[in-house]
Amino acid sequence: MVGHKRVLLAAPRGYCAGVDRAVVAVEKALERYGAPVYVRKQIVHNIHVVTELEAKGAIFVEEVDEVPEGAHVVFSAHGVSPAVVNAAADRGLHAIDATCPLVTKVHREAVRFARDDFEILLIGHEGHEEVEGTAGEAPEHVTVVNSPEEADTVVVKDPNKVVWLSQTTLSVDETMETVNRLRTRFPELQNPPSDDICYATQNRQVAIKKVAAGADLVIVVGSSNSSNSVRLVEVALEYGAKAAYRVDYAEEIKQEWLDGVETVGITSGASVPEVLVREVLDAIGDAGYRDVEEVKTAEEDLMFSLPKELRQDAAGQRDARALGGRASGAGA
Repeated sequence: MVGHKRVLLAAPRGYCAGVDRAVVAVEKALERYGAPVYVRKQIVHNIHVVTELEAKGAIFVEEVDEVPEGAHVVFSAHGVSPAVVNAAADRGLHAIDATCPLVTKVHREAVRFARDDFEILLIGHEGHEEVEGTAGEAPEHVTVVNSPEEADTVVVKDPNKVVWLSQTTLSVDETMETVNRLRTRFPELQNPPSDDICYATQNRQVAIKKVAAGADLVIVVGSSNSSNSVRLVEVALEYGAKAAYRVDYAEEIKQEWLDGVETVGITSGASVPEVLVREVLDAIGDAGYRDVEEVKTAEEDLMFSLPKELRQDAAGQRDARALGGRASGAGA
């Protein structure tokens, strides 16, 4: 018999500054240049966001060689390697770089350490766009370490010149376990100059840890290819949730998940719009879970400016309008 049904709603949750910037970049590009605007890979890892942008005229492609010559192409928030940038330039594409600035920071670290002839152990998931982009900055210097277990077997050329970097969307706990295992084998292992795991990923994990401790069930809104969303499910289970599931949409919630459940924890990955969370709240509200308590562990007010390509084009258009106004005034 279930007693008082309630919801613990994690905060922060949902969109981070980098995701917001990338999505707005595509929308602004469509407004400014008209459809279609091409996007290499998913702009962010969320099926709903991608579908909404497709409806507005965005065309998602896997590689830049699928983009017509001279067209506008947006690079996703996960970043790209120099090889992709060069391939876009070779095709005469007008590239808009929507890489999250926190990912760009990791790229710069990779370039700097490679220049100083360090071997870079990149903690992350092989095949993830972000890892491909970062590794592509210095492929001859980078070795990807996929898990703590791989830290026990990775081979380096010079254990005295090794540094670790990481994908920004990983589990903080698992990353540090990997680092600790690496340091056991390579005591001279250097740290990055600042934390690579993004503030939003960390904040969402901290919030769900607190929620999970008091939840019978945790529902994470996010897509299956969203690394940070998948990590939130794992963190919830590790920190006390009796069950945890990931959904893209509210209709994916199964009635049996709610059987015998008093407290439901809810959060969302960093690429998830709040409308999807609201739909989940509505759905479980209909099942009797109407008492919603927000569990807030941090305030987020970071904002990133639009990609420089869009800012430059906007400035150019303003200058052209100003010149046109003066010219018409002089001739009047």
